[in-house]
Amino acid sequence: MTIETITRDGRRFVVLPEQEYQDLIDARDAEAAMRAVASGAMSAIPAEAMDAYLNAPTPLAFWRRHRGLTQADLAEAADVSQAYIAQIEGGTRRAVDIGIMVRLARRLDVRVDDLVDG
Repeated sequence: MTIETITRDGRRFVVLPEQEYQDLIDARDAEAAMRAVASGAMSAIPAEAMDAYLNAPTPLAFWRRHRGLTQADLAEAADVSQAYIAQIEGGTRRAVDIGIMVRLARRLDVRVDDLVDG
């Protein structure tokens, strides 16, 4: 690691190349995520389910199946129709109300971001 120190206005600063700084930030974020997974505060996809995740038409389709729910179960929890869930899962409905996404995420025990493709 290439580190340089400078002093400005009586304060010492550490300067390092931007990529090395980004690597430190990434390592910190990865460690925080691992702690969250270990504590149960964040869901993680088990290694054996990774192929299913990658092959699912949408993240919503994966998480619904992974949690053992039918489209009807999920629709009831989100107060929408089963057809609406099918449209989201099939990728034919792109714009989804944030309130619906929040209800889906709560029922699936994931973050809203986990349901967004991309």
